[in-house]
Amino acid sequence: MRNIRFASIMAVLLVALSVTASAADIRGAYLESRDAEVYASHCFANSEIGLRGNLAVMAWKIEEGAWNGVSLDGLGIVAVVKASATLGDPFSNPLPAKAALIVDERASAEQRQALTAFAKHMGGGLLETVVRTDVAPISVHFDGGIHAQQATLTAGELVSLKTRAIKTTDSLCHLDDVYYSPLVKLDHAMAAFALESRYSGKGLDVTFNGHNRSSAYLGTFSVGASGYTD
Repeated sequence: MRNIRFASIMAVLLVALSVTASAADIRGAYLESRDAEVYASHCFANSEIGLRGNLAVMAWKIEEGAWNGVSLDGLGIVAVVKASATLGDPFSNPLPAKAALIVDERASAEQRQALTAFAKHMGGGLLETVVRTDVAPISVHFDGGIHAQQATLTAGELVSLKTRAIKTTDSLCHLDDVYYSPLVKLDHAMAAFALESRYSGKGLDVTFNGHNRSSAYLGTFSVGASGYTD
């Protein structure tokens, strides 16, 4: 009887572990930067609506996992978005949007397809229309982890993003708060100060080079890839 009971418990544990593993088939870290403040006072944020905030850099660093059955361990992908309106404005529609993708040069042809499918799934409508795809070395580094809010992203010569923690001295009126949420669903997210946010690629008919704005997010993601065939 004792052996039967032990075997039953082990079977339940194995099922639980299997469910947990399949619930998070792919996980990693995420970086985002826009051409508008995401952590700001309402008066300052309102002054940018309709004038700025339609451009964004979105980057995923996959720590481990597979998409469509293809392993993506250690690879990255970057999306640059040009939307039709200020991203996050509840009174305007950012769609249609155009996107340029930068795929990790270390990825095989099969992995590049899987990375693209993964990014389009995560980005939703913002990445529905991809007008250009480049291949470049992608480097994402967190100095002290997500909570330190210090990160560096480079995608060849096309994208450069560097962040630090937001300080009280960054505020213009000391009433700042999170005004916009991240553009994608994350397990955990923290607003950050973008020391530099640059894009100099082709395809979107726009380049930008921003400095010293509370316009970035750092976060972590996990998503179950089972069943997806993007």
